[in-house]
Amino acid sequence: MNQSPERLPTRERSPRPVTGRHRRPVPAQLPAHAPALVLAVPGSGDEVSAEVAGALAVENPHVDVRLAHLDDGAECVAKQLAELAAGRPEGATAAVVVPLVTGPYPRVFHIIREAVAQSGVNVIVTDPLGPHPMLAEALHVRLADKGLARADRMRLFNIGAPVDGVIVATAGGGEAARAAETTAVLLAARLAVPVVAASIDAAPSIGDASERLHRIGASKLAVAPYVIGPEGDLGKVAAAAEAIGAGYGDAIGAHTAVVQLVAGLYGGCLEGI
Repeated sequence: MNQSPERLPTRERSPRPVTGRHRRPVPAQLPAHAPALVLAVPGSGDEVSAEVAGALAVENPHVDVRLAHLDDGAECVAKQLAELAAGRPEGATAAVVVPLVTGPYPRVFHIIREAVAQSGVNVIVTDPLGPHPMLAEALHVRLADKGLARADRMRLFNIGAPVDGVIVATAGGGEAARAAETTAVLLAARLAVPVVAASIDAAPSIGDASERLHRIGASKLAVAPYVIGPEGDLGKVAAAAEAIGAGYGDAIGAHTAVVQLVAGLYGGCLEGI
């Protein structure tokens, strides 16, 4: 029986991932009928999400890792969730759904909610991956890969800035851009230069952010795409960066931080199941 997205047979939890470098995010022993880990991915298929899922499966061979491509439609995702529930006791949590996005993304969460409502099964939907210091570190690495930041190899903190201002560009509209301000602060602490957030697909735009940085004296700018990959139009990032004369890094992609944060969100949801 279909239900409106406002009345969902789901629990939503906000466990923050375990971040200790030597702690295991997912327990080595899982409870009987442990839920599957479903990566909810914007788009209809891409190499990045497949790489993240593959890394999760290798590091956690006892976890049932699945990919749900949201552009295939809520009905298709609902069918996947229902199939996961079929082999479990009635009322058991069938899946922990982790949206593969760095921040709030209304379209992504709408499709997930609709799919859960249509499936009628017990599912936990987690928060997005960010904000988190590990994502700020990943952005630093991606900028360093393009020669737009320098980093101490041991501590990954800036030791001299080729740029004097950075724009953290995210997807998901104005809400996502506002949420990205936290990551901008974390990245600014690492780089010791001003960092502001912008939206790839809404206001404040990358152009708006560049004007803001110019007003405080920054002239050599870089754009750090605050996206995993599938959820952001990287062509727009490149065009916007070129329009303001700025360099730009690659998307975060299947960085180890992404894999660890997904595993941490899943592991945190196992408590009490």
